[in-house]
Amino acid sequence: MLGRILILVENQFRDEEAIYPYYRFIEAGYDVKTVGPEAGVEYTGKFGLPVKSDLSPAQVDLDEVIAVVIPGGNAPDKMRVNKDMVNLVREANNRCRVIAAICHGGWMLVEADIIRGKKVTGYIAISTDLKNAGATYMDQEVVTDGNIVTSRKPEDLPAFCRSTLELIGAYYK
Repeated sequence: MLGRILILVENQFRDEEAIYPYYRFIEAGYDVKTVGPEAGVEYTGKFGLPVKSDLSPAQVDLDEVIAVVIPGGNAPDKMRVNKDMVNLVREANNRCRVIAAICHGGWMLVEADIIRGKKVTGYIAISTDLKNAGATYMDQEVVTDGNIVTSRKPEDLPAFCRSTLELIGAYYK
């Protein structure tokens, strides 16, 4: 295995924004684990996809983690009120791990206060939130700034995963 990638889940995640990266990163040789507010709980996607969390935030060893992926949907709105989920993102950023957020996943970046002075993108409905958090919003399929990769919507998933893998490769050669 090349390293561990975490995908954050909570009820109402955007199904394809969790499952596409999950299998893409496994295909690339990474150990992919899902992290929910509680370990061993089944979380249901916006369109009904069930995903059982492998770990809770308290069980994560960031020394083993190279990236954290945050799918969109309504889940980030639920996750951002969970201090353990937010602290996981903040601490991963503090340790310069790759942080990748798509669609509404940017809400977790706002809550973790890690995008001030960064260029980002996200679903158009949260563009004002991203700007109010001190970021420069760019309407592009993918934006990479430092250790953070962001994308707007499901159609951007190929560019999102490709850019995330490229950044991981640059950080962990």
